[in-house]
Amino acid sequence: MTNMSKAIEFEGNTIEEAIKHAAKTLKVSRETLNIKVVCEEQRGLFGMESAKTAKIKVSIKTKKESPAA
Repeated sequence: MTNMSKAIEFEGNTIEEAIKHAAKTLKVSRETLNIKVVCEEQRGLFGMESAKTAKIKVSIKTKKESPAA
């Protein structure tokens, strides 16, 4: 079961950007992160720069949560 109580929130113009920012900040690979989307980005008029940023919550997977090798 995922323990999101120790999750950290990140933002980006897109969900992908927020995930990359989280991985870089925490100095881990994307595969080691539990990711929960809080809200998706919302595009501005005519697809211009995001009117609202994407937000995610991440925590680092424990060994129990990692896929079996």
